[in-house]
Amino acid sequence: MRVFVKICGLRTTEGLRAAIEAGADAVGFVFSASPRQVTPAEAAQLAAIVPAGILRVAVMRHPEPALWNEVARVLRPDWLQVDAGDFARLELPAGVGRLPVYRDVPDLDSAAVCREERVLFESADSGTGRSPDWERARSLATRTALLLAGGLHPGNVGAAIQRVRPWGVDVSSGVEAGRGAKDPGKIAAFIAAVRRAEQEGTGHG
Repeated sequence: MRVFVKICGLRTTEGLRAAIEAGADAVGFVFSASPRQVTPAEAAQLAAIVPAGILRVAVMRHPEPALWNEVARVLRPDWLQVDAGDFARLELPAGVGRLPVYRDVPDLDSAAVCREERVLFESADSGTGRSPDWERARSLATRTALLLAGGLHPGNVGAAIQRVRPWGVDVSSGVEAGRGAKDPGKIAAFIAAVRRAEQEGTGHG
């Protein structure tokens, strides 16, 4: 089965075009404090070049409803990626999908994770480039569509797919030349590594 690929933290036309040309399934725009942060207007300008068929994801962390409402209006994303608990206080326009974030913490509610249609699973510390426990991720991936994030790069994503068998993979810092600066070559190498893993029969399914 084909592994879904999301390239996150895009903030330049060069990086975005590299993700599109390499065959990404989704692109993420970060609206929380980060070297990858963009404004709603900047994200909308970038998103204008994203072709149909590639999902545009708004990535937020504990946003104020007013900021989310502005992002929803200006960017018109396909999905909102945010902590699972934040959805209760945010209003999603029709057509915007949920991508709830769960972290690899000791008191993780695995039952809640597995009630979700799909989830993003990452380490306890977002944005640090650290990996969650792959064995725990593998267990969750047998029960829901799991997008594995954290610590992935072109050199280990094939092994991650083999070990975890996720529905999809998400990368940001692992395809950067420097903090916040995407490397087109690394983006292409990352997606190529994912597709090789599929051909070797290591994808989820």
